[in-house]
Amino acid sequence: MARKVSFSALESRSARLRLKVRRRPYSGPSLARGISLMYRRNKTNGTWVLKASDGHGAYWTKGFALADDFEDSDGKSVLTFYQAQDAAKKLARGDTDTAPITVDAALAAYRLDLEPRGANPYNAQWPRRHLTPMLLARPVQLLIPNELKKWRDSLLPRMAASTINRLCRCLAAALELARQHDDRIQNRQAWEVGLAGLPDAVEARNAILSDDQVRQFIATAYTRGDQLGLLIDVLANTGARPSQVARLLVADFRDHPTRPRLMMPKSVKGGGRNRSQKKHERYSVDITAQLASKLRLAARGRIDTAPLLLQDDGTAWGKNPGQRYHRHVDQIVVAIGLDPTDVTVYSLRHSSIVRMLLKNVPIRYVAALHDTSIRMIEAHYSRFIVEHGDFRNALLQEEPPAGANIVALAS
Repeated sequence: MARKVSFSALESRSARLRLKVRRRPYSGPSLARGISLMYRRNKTNGTWVLKASDGHGAYWTKGFALADDFEDSDGKSVLTFYQAQDAAKKLARGDTDTAPITVDAALAAYRLDLEPRGANPYNAQWPRRHLTPMLLARPVQLLIPNELKKWRDSLLPRMAASTINRLCRCLAAALELARQHDDRIQNRQAWEVGLAGLPDAVEARNAILSDDQVRQFIATAYTRGDQLGLLIDVLANTGARPSQVARLLVADFRDHPTRPRLMMPKSVKGGGRNRSQKKHERYSVDITAQLASKLRLAARGRIDTAPLLLQDDGTAWGKNPGQRYHRHVDQIVVAIGLDPTDVTVYSLRHSSIVRMLLKNVPIRYVAALHDTSIRMIEAHYSRFIVEHGDFRNALLQEEPPAGANIVALAS
């Protein structure tokens, strides 16, 4: 039988009613390490309050039942002092369905929600790498806007504002899912305000490479490994996202003698519940004969359902290829004389889009070939066209001097 703790100021109804009504709870007995029972005196029935450690030097509190001050205990919502002890320990240890869900548990539940929908479970794992232990252990219903805002702003020295916004959207989605499954969570404002998008966070890096720089990028990648070089080559030729290229199968390589192409998997960006269906959709992207010859060797003797692109150890690049190649890419960028804080593997995609626009490929085709929308092209690349294009032939020309076109006839 669990040990009961005595505490004369709270254990009897008469003792509690002698206390002054106040908002701040009265301290009660320690029930176990990091767990104590408190009591808030009200004008009506008082409230039993749990105070529990988060395991990282901070505490959270939660009112969980009424005290039997003016009515008898029912063993559920109205509890005696000793019943409240048992309920408080179960609540703190998560031994009951009424235990408050923590941020850590919300992220775990979000991962379980993403996987059946074919979404990337990394979206649930990514925030864990940056959240503090204190925030991970905090119950979702106790979050406040200011603490989330402070955490968001603390990331600014380490990552771009646009990256922070994407990270915050992942965390907010996990917290919102927890709210939808727990009616006790009524503090949606905490993440709507605290994790609001940072202003002026559209990708500001002018990471457009010239064709010569792209060729240098590819050539340097091959010096670091044939498989890495082939991955970079495909990214540069197609302008696709790394997550799309990593999902290419051998069957997606269409080895036509004059018009080789890849059937590129769609990115399934933009949310929605039909991700599994969209992951199987493909669109055609032309590639060069030189790249086709390299892919021909890579695909030789392999079954159609095998991954087309592999790492040096023969394994697939996986759902998050950036985790495996990002250090190599930084070294490649430095080797070709560029700054890795400005130039990333996505520069190959940006450069492909701008290259097509400057070649007067209709914007509708550019969007389709890069699995994006006309609106996104106009929002993110219009300024690059102005910066990198040459429009001198469209300038107003000076009027020729009077008589400049008169030719004297021979006498």
